[in-house]
Amino acid sequence: MDYGWMSHALLWLIGLMSIGATLGALGALWSMGRSNYRKD
Repeated sequence: MDYGWMSHALLWLIGLMSIGATLGALGALWSMGRSNYRKD
């Protein structure tokens, strides 16, 4: 394992985590908006 591979894996990990966090936040906002919108 050289330094280039480690930094590359770290960048991939950060990218995947940021994408997951963005999708999770969007999903939470969407579900909250839907539950608020469907108040009968």
